[in-house]
Amino acid sequence: MRVLLTGATGFVGAYTLRALVRGGEEVTLLLREGSDLWRIRELAKPEMIVRGDLRDFEKAREEIAARKPEVVIHSAWAGVGNKLRNDPSQIDDNLMPTIHFFRACAEIGVKHFVGIGSQAEYGPLNRRISERDATEPTTLYGATKLATCALLKQLAEQMGVRFAWLRIFSTYGPMEDSGWLIPYLIRTLLKGERPSLTACEQKWDYLYGADAGEAIYRTAVMPGAKGVFNLGSGQVYTLRRIVETIRDMIDPKLPLGIGEAPYRPDQVMHLEADITRLKQATGWAPKTSIEEGLRESVRWWEAQQERTA
Repeated sequence: MRVLLTGATGFVGAYTLRALVRGGEEVTLLLREGSDLWRIRELAKPEMIVRGDLRDFEKAREEIAARKPEVVIHSAWAGVGNKLRNDPSQIDDNLMPTIHFFRACAEIGVKHFVGIGSQAEYGPLNRRISERDATEPTTLYGATKLATCALLKQLAEQMGVRFAWLRIFSTYGPMEDSGWLIPYLIRTLLKGERPSLTACEQKWDYLYGADAGEAIYRTAVMPGAKGVFNLGSGQVYTLRRIVETIRDMIDPKLPLGIGEAPYRPDQVMHLEADITRLKQATGWAPKTSIEEGLRESVRWWEAQQERTA
Protein backbone atom coordinates (compact mmCIF):
# COMPACT_ATOMS: atom_id res chain seq x y z
CA MET A 1 0.00 0.00 0.00
CA ARG A 2 1.24 3.50 -0.83
CA VAL A 3 1.22 5.60 2.35
CA LEU A 4 1.94 9.29 2.89
CA LEU A 5 3.06 10.01 6.47
CA THR A 6 3.40 13.44 8.05
CA GLY A 7 5.06 14.08 11.40
CA ALA A 8 7.46 11.15 11.09
CA THR A 9 10.16 12.95 13.10
CA GLY A 10 7.91 13.16 16.17
CA PHE A 11 7.70 10.50 18.87
CA VAL A 12 4.48 8.82 17.71
CA GLY A 13 5.25 9.44 14.03
CA ALA A 14 8.62 7.71 14.31
CA TYR A 15 7.04 4.58 15.75
CA THR A 16 4.35 4.70 13.07
CA LEU A 17 7.05 4.77 10.41
CA ARG A 18 8.69 1.72 11.98
CA ALA A 19 5.39 -0.16 11.85
CA LEU A 20 4.84 0.80 8.21
CA VAL A 21 8.33 -0.33 7.22
CA ARG A 22 7.92 -3.64 9.08
CA GLY A 23 4.66 -4.13 7.21
CA GLY A 24 6.39 -3.70 3.86
CA GLU A 25 4.36 -0.63 2.86
CA GLU A 26 5.57 1.91 0.29
CA VAL A 27 6.06 5.05 2.37
CA THR A 28 6.44 8.70 1.41
CA LEU A 29 7.46 11.15 4.13
CA LEU A 30 6.43 14.80 3.96
CA LEU A 31 9.15 16.63 5.91
CA ARG A 32 9.92 20.29 6.37
CA GLU A 33 13.32 21.63 5.39
CA GLY A 34 15.65 21.38 8.34
CA SER A 35 13.68 18.62 10.11
CA ASP A 36 15.75 16.78 12.69
CA LEU A 37 15.81 13.14 11.57
CA TRP A 38 17.44 11.69 14.68
CA ARG A 39 14.51 9.37 15.49
CA ILE A 40 14.22 7.99 11.95
CA ARG A 41 17.68 8.44 10.43
CA GLU A 42 18.19 4.73 9.72
CA LEU A 43 14.73 4.41 8.12
CA ALA A 44 14.22 7.65 6.19
CA LYS A 45 15.81 6.85 2.83
CA PRO A 46 16.32 9.87 0.54
CA GLU A 47 13.91 8.45 -2.04
CA MET A 48 11.13 8.38 0.60
CA ILE A 49 11.34 12.09 1.41
CA VAL A 50 9.38 14.96 -0.09
CA ARG A 51 10.24 18.37 1.33
CA GLY A 52 7.27 20.57 2.09
CA ASP A 53 5.25 22.41 4.71
CA LEU A 54 1.57 21.93 5.49
CA ARG A 55 1.20 25.70 5.67
CA ASP A 56 2.19 25.87 1.99
CA PHE A 57 1.37 22.40 0.70
CA GLU A 58 0.91 23.51 -2.90
CA LYS A 59 4.69 23.56 -3.34
CA ALA A 60 4.87 19.82 -2.64
CA ARG A 61 1.53 18.85 -4.13
CA GLU A 62 2.77 17.88 -7.60
CA GLU A 63 5.54 15.64 -6.27
CA ILE A 64 3.17 14.00 -3.79
CA ALA A 65 0.55 13.45 -6.51
CA ALA A 66 3.13 11.70 -8.69
CA ARG A 67 3.60 9.10 -5.94
CA LYS A 68 -0.16 8.34 -5.91
CA PRO A 69 -0.64 7.77 -2.18
CA GLU A 70 -3.67 5.68 -1.27
CA VAL A 71 -3.54 6.38 2.46
CA VAL A 72 -2.51 9.42 4.47
CA ILE A 73 -1.46 9.18 8.12
CA HIS A 74 -1.41 12.73 9.44
CA SER A 75 0.70 12.85 12.60
CA ALA A 76 2.20 16.34 12.24
CA TRP A 77 1.00 18.98 14.73
CA ALA A 78 2.70 22.16 15.89
CA GLY A 79 2.74 23.15 19.56
CA VAL A 80 2.35 19.79 21.32
CA GLY A 81 4.43 20.86 24.33
CA ASN A 82 2.76 22.18 27.47
CA LYS A 83 4.02 25.74 26.94
CA LEU A 84 1.98 26.13 23.75
CA ARG A 85 -1.21 24.33 24.79
CA ASN A 86 -3.11 27.62 25.04
CA ASP A 87 -1.26 29.59 22.40
CA PRO A 88 -3.38 30.98 19.49
CA SER A 89 -0.82 29.43 17.14
CA GLN A 90 -2.69 26.17 17.75
CA ILE A 91 -5.36 27.47 15.39
CA ASP A 92 -3.15 29.29 12.88
CA ASP A 93 -0.51 26.57 12.51
CA ASN A 94 -2.75 23.52 12.66
CA LEU A 95 -6.43 23.84 11.91
CA MET A 96 -6.57 25.53 8.51
CA PRO A 97 -3.31 24.00 7.21
CA THR A 98 -4.71 20.55 8.01
CA ILE A 99 -8.03 21.31 6.27
CA HIS A 100 -6.26 22.53 3.13
CA PHE A 101 -3.94 19.51 3.25
CA PHE A 102 -6.87 17.10 3.51
CA ARG A 103 -8.68 18.67 0.56
CA ALA A 104 -5.53 18.54 -1.56
CA CYS A 105 -5.01 14.88 -0.67
CA ALA A 106 -8.59 14.00 -1.60
CA GLU A 107 -8.23 15.87 -4.90
CA ILE A 108 -5.15 13.84 -5.88
CA GLY A 109 -6.93 10.56 -5.20
CA VAL A 110 -6.30 9.64 -1.56
CA LYS A 111 -9.12 7.38 -0.34
CA HIS A 112 -8.14 6.81 3.29
CA PHE A 113 -7.12 9.43 5.85
CA VAL A 114 -6.02 8.72 9.43
CA GLY A 115 -5.60 11.73 11.71
CA ILE A 116 -4.00 11.81 15.15
CA GLY A 117 -6.14 13.42 17.81
CA SER A 118 -5.77 13.70 21.58
CA GLN A 119 -7.45 12.82 24.83
CA ALA A 120 -7.35 16.59 25.44
CA GLU A 121 -10.45 16.77 23.23
CA TYR A 122 -12.48 15.29 26.11
CA GLY A 123 -11.30 17.62 28.83
CA PRO A 124 -10.72 16.47 32.44
CA LEU A 125 -13.39 13.77 32.88
CA ASN A 126 -11.41 11.97 35.63
CA ARG A 127 -12.67 8.48 34.80
CA ARG A 128 -12.58 5.80 32.12
CA ILE A 129 -13.41 7.49 28.82
CA SER A 130 -15.22 6.08 25.80
CA GLU A 131 -15.78 7.69 22.39
CA ARG A 132 -19.40 8.30 23.41
CA ASP A 133 -18.41 10.70 26.18
CA ALA A 134 -18.96 14.42 25.83
CA THR A 135 -16.06 16.51 24.52
CA GLU A 136 -15.35 19.58 26.65
CA PRO A 137 -11.71 20.57 26.04
CA THR A 138 -10.17 23.09 28.42
CA THR A 139 -7.14 24.07 26.28
CA LEU A 140 -6.76 25.58 22.83
CA TYR A 141 -4.78 22.48 21.92
CA GLY A 142 -7.71 20.21 22.74
CA ALA A 143 -10.27 22.53 21.18
CA THR A 144 -8.27 22.83 17.95
CA LYS A 145 -7.87 19.06 17.73
CA LEU A 146 -11.61 18.64 18.26
CA ALA A 147 -12.53 21.27 15.68
CA THR A 148 -10.12 19.73 13.17
CA CYS A 149 -11.70 16.32 13.70
CA ALA A 150 -15.24 17.66 13.16
CA LEU A 151 -14.32 19.54 9.99
CA LEU A 152 -12.35 16.63 8.50
CA LYS A 153 -15.24 14.25 9.20
CA GLN A 154 -17.62 16.44 7.22
CA LEU A 155 -15.19 16.92 4.35
CA ALA A 156 -14.43 13.21 4.22
CA GLU A 157 -18.12 12.40 3.80
CA GLN A 158 -18.44 14.99 1.03
CA MET A 159 -15.30 13.89 -0.82
CA GLY A 160 -15.65 10.12 -0.47
CA VAL A 161 -12.68 9.51 1.82
CA ARG A 162 -12.60 7.01 4.67
CA PHE A 163 -11.73 9.01 7.77
CA ALA A 164 -10.37 7.70 11.07
CA TRP A 165 -9.33 9.84 14.04
CA LEU A 166 -7.25 8.36 16.87
CA ARG A 167 -7.42 10.18 20.19
CA ILE A 168 -4.12 9.33 21.83
CA PHE A 169 -3.81 9.18 25.59
CA SER A 170 -0.36 9.20 27.24
CA THR A 171 2.51 7.51 25.38
CA TYR A 172 6.05 6.73 26.54
CA GLY A 173 9.15 4.80 25.60
CA PRO A 174 12.60 5.18 24.06
CA MET A 175 13.04 8.38 21.99
CA GLU A 176 10.47 10.31 24.03
CA ASP A 177 11.08 14.05 24.41
CA SER A 178 13.25 14.69 27.45
CA GLY A 179 10.85 17.18 29.01
CA TRP A 180 8.02 14.73 29.65
CA LEU A 181 7.47 13.05 33.00
CA ILE A 182 8.98 9.59 32.51
CA PRO A 183 12.18 10.86 30.86
CA TYR A 184 12.46 13.48 33.61
CA LEU A 185 12.22 10.77 36.26
CA ILE A 186 14.73 8.48 34.56
CA ARG A 187 17.27 11.20 33.81
CA THR A 188 17.05 12.65 37.32
CA LEU A 189 17.44 9.26 39.00
CA LEU A 190 20.29 8.21 36.70
CA LYS A 191 22.17 11.26 37.99
CA GLY A 192 21.50 10.10 41.55
CA GLU A 193 19.30 13.13 42.19
CA ARG A 194 15.95 13.37 43.97
CA PRO A 195 12.97 14.13 41.68
CA SER A 196 10.45 16.61 43.07
CA LEU A 197 6.98 15.09 42.71
CA THR A 198 3.34 15.50 43.66
CA ALA A 199 1.69 13.00 45.99
CA CYS A 200 1.56 10.72 42.91
CA GLU A 201 -2.03 9.61 43.47
CA GLN A 202 -2.95 10.16 39.82
CA LYS A 203 -4.17 7.13 37.88
CA TRP A 204 -2.71 7.23 34.38
CA ASP A 205 -3.09 5.28 31.14
CA TYR A 206 0.35 4.90 29.55
CA LEU A 207 0.81 3.26 26.11
CA TYR A 208 4.23 2.14 24.87
CA GLY A 209 5.34 3.99 21.74
CA ALA A 210 5.82 0.90 19.57
CA ASP A 211 2.30 -0.28 20.44
CA ALA A 212 0.91 3.12 19.48
CA GLY A 213 2.68 3.02 16.12
CA GLU A 214 1.32 -0.46 15.41
CA ALA A 215 -2.23 0.64 16.26
CA ILE A 216 -2.02 3.58 13.87
CA TYR A 217 -0.65 1.34 11.12
CA ARG A 218 -3.41 -1.22 11.64
CA THR A 219 -6.04 1.52 11.50
CA ALA A 220 -4.59 2.84 8.25
CA VAL A 221 -4.74 -0.50 6.43
CA MET A 222 -8.12 -1.69 7.75
CA PRO A 223 -10.84 -0.40 5.37
CA GLY A 224 -13.53 -0.86 8.02
CA ALA A 225 -11.79 1.30 10.63
CA LYS A 226 -13.77 4.54 10.40
CA GLY A 227 -14.64 7.33 12.81
CA VAL A 228 -13.21 8.27 16.20
CA PHE A 229 -11.16 5.80 18.25
CA ASN A 230 -9.45 6.07 21.62
CA LEU A 231 -5.81 4.97 21.59
CA GLY A 232 -4.36 4.00 24.94
CA SER A 233 -3.34 0.91 26.87
CA GLY A 234 -6.79 0.48 28.40
CA GLN A 235 -5.20 0.13 31.84
CA VAL A 236 -4.34 2.60 34.57
CA TYR A 237 -1.51 2.66 37.07
CA THR A 238 -0.96 5.04 39.92
CA LEU A 239 1.82 7.48 39.25
CA ARG A 240 3.40 6.31 42.48
CA ARG A 241 3.70 2.77 41.08
CA ILE A 242 5.34 4.08 37.91
CA VAL A 243 7.75 6.29 39.85
CA GLU A 244 8.74 3.54 42.27
CA THR A 245 9.14 1.00 39.46
CA ILE A 246 11.55 3.31 37.63
CA ARG A 247 13.45 4.08 40.84
CA ASP A 248 13.80 0.39 41.71
CA MET A 249 15.09 -0.42 38.22
CA ILE A 250 17.84 2.18 38.62
CA ASP A 251 18.64 1.96 42.35
CA PRO A 252 16.11 1.04 45.08
CA LYS A 253 18.04 3.17 47.58
CA LEU A 254 17.49 6.46 45.74
CA PRO A 255 15.17 8.95 47.48
CA LEU A 256 11.95 10.20 45.91
CA GLY A 257 10.46 13.62 46.54
CA ILE A 258 6.87 12.37 46.67
CA GLY A 259 4.55 15.09 47.98
CA GLU A 260 7.06 17.91 47.54
CA ALA A 261 5.26 19.50 44.56
CA PRO A 262 1.64 20.70 44.62
CA TYR A 263 -0.97 19.50 42.16
CA ARG A 264 -1.80 21.92 39.37
CA PRO A 265 -5.19 23.66 39.67
CA ASP A 266 -6.36 21.73 36.59
CA GLN A 267 -4.73 18.44 37.58
CA VAL A 268 -6.41 15.39 36.04
CA MET A 269 -6.43 12.59 38.61
CA HIS A 270 -7.81 9.73 36.49
CA LEU A 271 -7.08 9.38 32.76
CA GLU A 272 -8.08 6.04 31.25
CA ALA A 273 -8.99 5.02 27.70
CA ASP A 274 -11.73 2.58 26.80
CA ILE A 275 -10.13 0.98 23.71
CA THR A 276 -12.87 -1.56 22.99
CA ARG A 277 -13.92 0.09 19.76
CA LEU A 278 -10.39 0.21 18.33
CA LYS A 279 -9.71 -3.41 19.23
CA GLN A 280 -12.92 -4.54 17.56
CA ALA A 281 -12.27 -2.53 14.38
CA THR A 282 -8.62 -3.48 13.87
CA GLY A 283 -7.84 -6.57 15.94
CA TRP A 284 -5.05 -4.60 17.60
CA ALA A 285 -4.18 -4.88 21.28
CA PRO A 286 -1.23 -3.54 23.29
CA LYS A 287 1.63 -6.03 23.67
CA THR A 288 4.05 -4.29 26.01
CA SER A 289 3.57 -4.43 29.78
CA ILE A 290 4.26 -1.31 31.80
CA GLU A 291 7.25 -3.02 33.45
CA GLU A 292 8.76 -4.06 30.12
CA GLY A 293 8.19 -0.64 28.60
CA LEU A 294 9.72 1.19 31.54
CA ARG A 295 12.73 -1.13 31.51
CA GLU A 296 13.31 -0.42 27.82
CA SER A 297 12.99 3.30 28.52
CA VAL A 298 15.56 3.13 31.31
CA ARG A 299 17.96 1.18 29.09
CA TRP A 300 17.59 3.72 26.31
CA TRP A 301 18.30 6.69 28.56
CA GLU A 302 21.24 4.85 30.11
CA ALA A 303 22.67 4.45 26.61
CA GLN A 304 22.18 8.14 25.90
CA GLN A 305 23.99 9.00 29.10
CA GLU A 306 26.91 6.75 28.13
CA ARG A 307 27.18 8.39 24.70
CA THR A 308 27.45 11.87 26.21
CA ALA A 309 29.75 10.90 29.09
